[in-house]
Amino acid sequence: MSQDGNNVPRRRFLTAAGTAAATAALAGCSGGGEDTTTESGETTGEGETDQTEQTEDDGSAQVLRYGRGSHSPTLDFQNSTSGEVAKVTEQLYDTLINFEPGQSTLTQGLATEYSLEGQSASITLREGVTFHNGEEFTAEDFVATYRRFVDSDYEYYAGDDYVSAYGPFTLGSWIDEIQVDGDYSMTIQLTQSYAPFLRNLAMFAAAVHSLAAIEEYGTDLSSNPVGTGPFQLSNLDDANELIRLEANPDYWGEVPKVDEVVFVTIGQNSTRAQSLASGELDIIDGLGAQSSVQVENASNASLVRTEGINIGYMAFNMASREEFRDRRVRQAVSHAINTEAIVNEIYSGFATQASQPLPPNVLGHNDDIDPYPYDPEEAQRLLEEAGYGDGFSFELATFQNPRGYNPSPIQTAETVASNLGDVGIEVDINQQSFGPFLEYTAQGRHDACFLGWYTDNADPDNFMYVLLHPQVEEGELTEGQDWVSFEAEGYNTSNRSAWANREYMDLVEQGQSTYDEAERESLYNEANQIAHDEAPWVYLDYADELRGVSNRVSGFQIAAISGPYLNLVSLN
Repeated sequence: MSQDGNNVPRRRFLTAAGTAAATAALAGCSGGGEDTTTESGETTGEGETDQTEQTEDDGSAQVLRYGRGSHSPTLDFQNSTSGEVAKVTEQLYDTLINFEPGQSTLTQGLATEYSLEGQSASITLREGVTFHNGEEFTAEDFVATYRRFVDSDYEYYAGDDYVSAYGPFTLGSWIDEIQVDGDYSMTIQLTQSYAPFLRNLAMFAAAVHSLAAIEEYGTDLSSNPVGTGPFQLSNLDDANELIRLEANPDYWGEVPKVDEVVFVTIGQNSTRAQSLASGELDIIDGLGAQSSVQVENASNASLVRTEGINIGYMAFNMASREEFRDRRVRQAVSHAINTEAIVNEIYSGFATQASQPLPPNVLGHNDDIDPYPYDPEEAQRLLEEAGYGDGFSFELATFQNPRGYNPSPIQTAETVASNLGDVGIEVDINQQSFGPFLEYTAQGRHDACFLGWYTDNADPDNFMYVLLHPQVEEGELTEGQDWVSFEAEGYNTSNRSAWANREYMDLVEQGQSTYDEAERESLYNEANQIAHDEAPWVYLDYADELRGVSNRVSGFQIAAISGPYLNLVSLN
């Protein structure tokens, strides 16, 4: 990628058969409340208990039941940026490189050897691995997977409206050429020195499809996943928001200790916690304050907690609202919202106030930056200085269901509306279930929105570039303004604020291209200071990772990156 922020550089794909030129297109972005609604928008109640009852087995099989707040709208990792999708596809698919469970260190996956030097990555693949359809895994499967994601000239390219934003920032913008040296060896030439590349290969969106399945199913892979993972799909029940997986007895790694895993969707936090306490569920996530207390008080379950690597925020859409193009307005809103009260009272101390895009446990977090203090008087002063002393109104789009970085989104939105009302700003809350919400905000239809991000690879680039760099050609940027249209060619829709600050962009691009950690840390320190001062987001929180785990579960490893590692779990 060139230093001007070009998101769609020229790339070459070299296989045993020859070379083809390609460009990439994309669509999508990633990302719930305490006691809210189901993913379908209906109020929770007896129907959720019925869902858990449908997962009962006849006693002959060990069935692990995993409860969460939202259903997976697709089972194709190239079709979504949602963590709810990743939870399931991590069980079905493998990546070339893995993270050690519960850690940020890299380890072998489908690749047994890997190295990165300059602009060249050498990969040796694992032999004897088979897909769920019986096909043998080879380098050609990775090449086909990659091209399906980013190469619009490829016969089996999944389509601009299908592939997610992960395509370019994970692989497409950085790979210049792939040379296949037999079935089990590849050399990947990069477009530039790119520090996060090996970590990108461990991300859920860099998993490997079967070439045969790509050719057979096309975009129907969204409901017909074919991976090499420890589990394979047994039943997809979208109507009841259930996904049943069965153990893959031929798995190359640690074979699952349970026979089946069932993902159960229960939108209401307290109902999910009650189902855990009653023994209907074995593991639950998406916990808020009240439901965490329920788990802690349960006699047959425990609350498992670890430091997260995530951020929750409210993005200003500068492309949509002229008011938000004024830095003083963004700073005023940041001062007017009592993030300390949100973290301590709504999230009950399971999170800390955020001050910048990078969480504290990631290289480049600037320890000298403090969160915006709650100061309505300063907010009013800034609004008057910007010419909005009489206030204005805007829409705040929010998801309904719990997310780890925002376990109580509706209550949080109501608090934001109340705080801003005190300085004359009227907020209209637009609640949506998570899937439609992601689509709505990816199209730039929001004025402002809640969102958040769990790290994919524990690298600063995964926050700073992915979430706040527009990734467009220099020609799409306008002199004298620090925002860009969502309609700009190649625009990175993960940047929900439409922010385009050139100084910030230059620092982040330099951070990508150096392998010296001290230099990277300095660059990201400076970039975080700019992001704090320019305030494209209201920085809400860094949340702990919380899980409710039944006492009958052994071997569960809570992880801030990747996972959950359900093949390691056994039931007593």
